[in-house]
Amino acid sequence: MEKQFTFAYEHYASVEELSAEDRVLVEEAQKATQKAYAPYSRFQVGAAARLRSGRILHGSNSESEVFPAGLCAERSLLFYAQANYADDPIVALAIASNPSARECYPCGQCRQVLVDVERRQQSPIRVIMFGGGSASVVRSTELLLPFTFIL
Repeated sequence: MEKQFTFAYEHYASVEELSAEDRVLVEEAQKATQKAYAPYSRFQVGAAARLRSGRILHGSNSESEVFPAGLCAERSLLFYAQANYADDPIVALAIASNPSARECYPCGQCRQVLVDVERRQQSPIRVIMFGGGSASVVRSTELLLPFTFIL
């Protein structure tokens, strides 16, 4: 039996079309790219998360000579948030890259960890994927990974 999976998402042709709150988060993610350590790929990724309290946290990717020991921006941010602000849920997370010829989407591992965090905190995380001047937004991380791993 064939089934279909479809979902709605928001697309903004220009960052100016985003709400002021989302624009700030995108700008913070762009700033976080400057802290990335990416001497091998030369692809700097930054992430910024807004917590329920309003606090904004940052993360950036970090590569290692011992590939694959590096870590993506999203996971570095999520693990930091879990370790230091577990009682203050993430409400939104923006991802940006440098260079940014196109929107920056999370890798498969990051998608699974995003879903794990969303489930643990029992509230959705709005994800803003920015690059090339445009942005796509999903209202929940589960829309990024419809067939998630569950123990």
